[in-house]
Amino acid sequence: MSTLWSDHIAGLIPYVPGEQARIPNLLKLNTNENPYGPSPKAIAAMRAALGDDLRLYPDPHGTALRRVIARRYRLEPDQVFLGNGSDEVLAHVFNAFFLRGGRPLWLPDITYSFYRTYCRFFEVPHRLIPLAGDFTLRLQDYTEAADQEPVGIIFANPNAPTGCVLDLDAIRQITLAHPDSTVVVDEAYVDFGAQSAAVLIRELPNILVVHTLSKSRALAGLRVGYAMGSPDLIAGLVRVKDSFNSYPLDRVALAGAQAAIEDEDWFDQSCQAVVNARESLAQKLRSLGFTVLPSLTNFLFVTHRTQEAADIARKLRDEGILVRHFQAPRIDQYLRITVGTPEQCTRLCDTLKSILAAA
Repeated sequence: MSTLWSDHIAGLIPYVPGEQARIPNLLKLNTNENPYGPSPKAIAAMRAALGDDLRLYPDPHGTALRRVIARRYRLEPDQVFLGNGSDEVLAHVFNAFFLRGGRPLWLPDITYSFYRTYCRFFEVPHRLIPLAGDFTLRLQDYTEAADQEPVGIIFANPNAPTGCVLDLDAIRQITLAHPDSTVVVDEAYVDFGAQSAAVLIRELPNILVVHTLSKSRALAGLRVGYAMGSPDLIAGLVRVKDSFNSYPLDRVALAGAQAAIEDEDWFDQSCQAVVNARESLAQKLRSLGFTVLPSLTNFLFVTHRTQEAADIARKLRDEGILVRHFQAPRIDQYLRITVGTPEQCTRLCDTLKSILAAA
């Protein structure tokens, strides 16, 4: 621990991303990347952007990309905010909306762990609300009267790492119950079968919907995310962004992201391929003795009836297959498995069959 660090750094507990191992013949099913790759039109657009214009700063507002996103969701460009991946967008969200009068932020006890990291980093008071026994979010926990109104509410929908989904009516009820709170719906996985809460933005001025191009658009390496909400919420995010980094997205990223969103055919085909592989994989895992939670994401959250999750993860890694194991209360016997191609899923299941037979 360096004596040169700022005072608050020593107490931070950083977010731990999925392992990025260098293993021969690696099958990487631990970070929810899309196995089908980005739109060819996005690749072509990024190549075309690699020219003399790179000597110039990019558009700090990402005007063309914001227009494309707004058109897709029937919004106005001033209802769209861009960031360097959805994690940066979320960081600005915590800074912009969750530091008001010492009021607590509400979030599920099992969800995307970066939320707790940001709570510590920005010193946001927070309240963890336990999920139900089946890992679903209980509506009454977020709508009943409380001693102190939350400064905001944040949850992933579909949730990560569980894959469970909250319907739009429930999201509407939560948002209406707290008109003086910013309700943030993190929809990193929404395109694999769930409904986006973006349709609620026109009626609910305090809802903010966050998306990423890392999953369904297969652009995890590009780092593009965005938020959608009322002009007032977006203006708050812009104030924070322009006090931190006015140019979060480079010219190549802006070009690639725009082309990816415009290529609806590739998007639809890729998402459907993941959905088909997910349903097939879920059936195969159940036949191997796994309990598989319902999922509308590009991953499955599973536990085995007789074998320890950590042991299965370790033995899979020995065979060159990475899955995600969370050493956390309530979910330490679960594995999160990214949905791969049918061939990758077959390799996974064949390996699991061998591991389980040996056990």
